[in-house]
Amino acid sequence: MRRYTPLETRRRLAYSYQSDLLSYDASRPSLCRRADTSGLVAGSRVMEKLLTAVFSKLVRRGALTIVTARGHEHTFGDGSGEEVRVRFMDAGAEWGILLNPELRVGELFMDGRMIVVRGTIYDFLALALRDMHVRPRSLPERIVERTRFLLRSTVSRNNLWRAQRNVAHHYDLDHRLYEMFLDGDQQYSCAYFERPEQSLEEAQLAKKRLVTAKLVLEPDSRVLDIGAGWGGLGLYLRKVGGAAEVLGITLSKEQLQVARARALEQGFDTTVRFALRDYREVDGTFDRIVSVGMFEHVGPRFYATYFNKCRQLLKPDGVMLLHTIGHMDGPWYPNPWLDKYIFPGGQLPALSEIVPAMERAGLLVTDVECLRTHYAMTLAEWRRRFMARRDEALVLYDERFCRMWEYYLSACEAAFRFQNVAVFQVQCARNLEAVPMTREYIAERMQDLRMREAQLTAADEGTEEPVQLRKQRL
Repeated sequence: MRRYTPLETRRRLAYSYQSDLLSYDASRPSLCRRADTSGLVAGSRVMEKLLTAVFSKLVRRGALTIVTARGHEHTFGDGSGEEVRVRFMDAGAEWGILLNPELRVGELFMDGRMIVVRGTIYDFLALALRDMHVRPRSLPERIVERTRFLLRSTVSRNNLWRAQRNVAHHYDLDHRLYEMFLDGDQQYSCAYFERPEQSLEEAQLAKKRLVTAKLVLEPDSRVLDIGAGWGGLGLYLRKVGGAAEVLGITLSKEQLQVARARALEQGFDTTVRFALRDYREVDGTFDRIVSVGMFEHVGPRFYATYFNKCRQLLKPDGVMLLHTIGHMDGPWYPNPWLDKYIFPGGQLPALSEIVPAMERAGLLVTDVECLRTHYAMTLAEWRRRFMARRDEALVLYDERFCRMWEYYLSACEAAFRFQNVAVFQVQCARNLEAVPMTREYIAERMQDLRMREAQLTAADEGTEEPVQLRKQRL
């Protein structure tokens, strides 16, 4: 008489969704007896009780239905709104989400072991995260979080060769992927929505306008753009902002190739240059330094190195603007899933880490602004555009990659909406009088830039020299 092994029994349970199994006696086809699965069934029941206990605490509002690997349905929330239905394909997936949710939810979704039957993965994350801040943390959760925080410096060991490797992991993907969901200028950072109904293109243009206004550019300004991406901001600083010269540095070979081609095509290849270079390897001095969406890749171990280098590169009367994602509620550890699959070595700073590091480097903080839900709105539009062209991404990569990218955009949007993550713009200088005394100049310069954009559009962009912006008022 054949007895099923534990592995065979688990597989049959997972696919038949029955609480008990009948094992077939091959020698006597007419007779069956119950397999000895009592221990497995008892373990599954314990697991389901734990699963329902966790989701009962997490989901207070909305309607979430969980279908376990055994076919049992459990509902959570107050029943309001559209139902989100999630199905686990095996018991291991259920244990994974209980024991290490920050890593395993994304992996299970990527591997097709956790399937969103109704709704989207973003809808699931929103239900799970939006009331998390009112739930007391259990002792095991606090121990895990504290351990990860203490070990965070081992994650972001971004020396020269690691930094190059980490950047290549994400930014050297096929540029056609990014073209599927970014705006036409390929701005891969938080947009600035002056009005909720603005398009992504308008909001990204407004972001460049805001950044440029805070730099207080002069006609003879020499600008360093740390983390230049595909070159859109550097070209805007020269073409619209009126900077005399821009040097954009990146560690992505894919981005460098696109940025140089764009500068050549627009006739600015002699005044807007792009180089494959680490910030630690830059020489010379600059009137202005700007860094948008790059500081997240520096890591706490190198904050002092970064700001000391920036002070060395910045002229005595220079101005620097740092635009970075960060935690609003203090220092924290990197998300394990994002570190493994999307941004290896990346780490979000807190404002309480940025400002002291600037101060210790001898930089004076002259302005701070917090852009809160702007990135959530940006990511929502990126996700919408990516999903609309998902079939094209499937030609470049495989199904697992597409699920990974959907989860990445969804999880980041949820973080900005529900987990106290925002964007900080921190302006600093070496001289207290390097910028005007009041913030009125920002709105004034943004209006000047709008006028310049209109002039360029009317004059077939690039045929005129940039007009001189208004002088700063001290």
